[in-house]
Amino acid sequence: MSYQHTALEEPFHGVPAVWLRFAGYEAAVIPSVGANLVAFRDTEYGYRFLREPEADGMEEFLSSPAVFGIPFLFPPNRYEDGKFPWKGTTYELPINEPKTNNHLHGFLHNVPWNLEEYGSSEAESYVILTQQVDEEHPMYAFLPFTFTIQLRYSLDAFGLRQQYTIVNQGEEAMPNLFAFHTAINAPFAPGSSAEDYRIKVTIGERIELSDRSLPTGSLQQLSAEEEALKGEGINPYFEEMDHHYTAAPQNGRNYMSLTDTRVGATLIYDVGTSYKHWMIWNNKACGQFICPEPQMNRVNAPNLQGIAAEEAGLIALQPGEIFEQTARLYCIQQAAE
Repeated sequence: MSYQHTALEEPFHGVPAVWLRFAGYEAAVIPSVGANLVAFRDTEYGYRFLREPEADGMEEFLSSPAVFGIPFLFPPNRYEDGKFPWKGTTYELPINEPKTNNHLHGFLHNVPWNLEEYGSSEAESYVILTQQVDEEHPMYAFLPFTFTIQLRYSLDAFGLRQQYTIVNQGEEAMPNLFAFHTAINAPFAPGSSAEDYRIKVTIGERIELSDRSLPTGSLQQLSAEEEALKGEGINPYFEEMDHHYTAAPQNGRNYMSLTDTRVGATLIYDVGTSYKHWMIWNNKACGQFICPEPQMNRVNAPNLQGIAAEEAGLIALQPGEIFEQTARLYCIQQAAE
């Protein structure tokens, strides 16, 4: 079978997007809404790996992009009372989750990104998007640091590659706290049901959260089901999950695997070992999608007491320094059980 390798601007349900196609895979990125990669598909088997907004659901996507595709969060998750202490200064983030009086999900998942470049070759199809934060950027009023973030998505014969790069262009150390709120379909294969799926994630310990969804300072023993989650795998909807865990790489890899036992396909989300934590959310065990979210920092990390910065993922980027992390989504097709 021959495939067309392309990268082109083409609408996604009426919204400007960049489509990548390569070797039986296709993906779509919407630069104007947080550089969200809203679709990743295997066109040969008809798999749709990510939770995509449908044509009649674009209004919901535009108002709540964090629950579709791969949204980028910076800084991620919740900050108590909007407070963000850093190097002797406490910055005030807007309270955008009134029920908990927290700041949630940062500033970059729902704003326009710059479309820098896209293209295709015999090796890959790719797109590059950037976010430049300086005195003119709305985020600067809350976190006054100067930096550039680059997201590079590419398709090749092995699947989808995601590359995150940040450059500190300021004169002081800045926080490098980020996550991807990745929403994965389960089921992703036509004709399969939620009961056909098993998920494994390289979690370590569960971090206890308060009724404000903030760490209490305690770690919890994993349940038998959670032991299966990090071991042989378990159905993604075994219980309602909005859980926070430390990351514990296995065999040098920090990853999620999601297997459709009916068709014999396993989706791998290999995120890299820089991530210190996972959030796992399954929307009240909805039976449709699950979000295994690789997260650099523990929730509310700048406000936590009695925990080392490295353990909390409270990572500083010095002036002129560059940080980079690569992840990959790919599918292994095998014999069904």
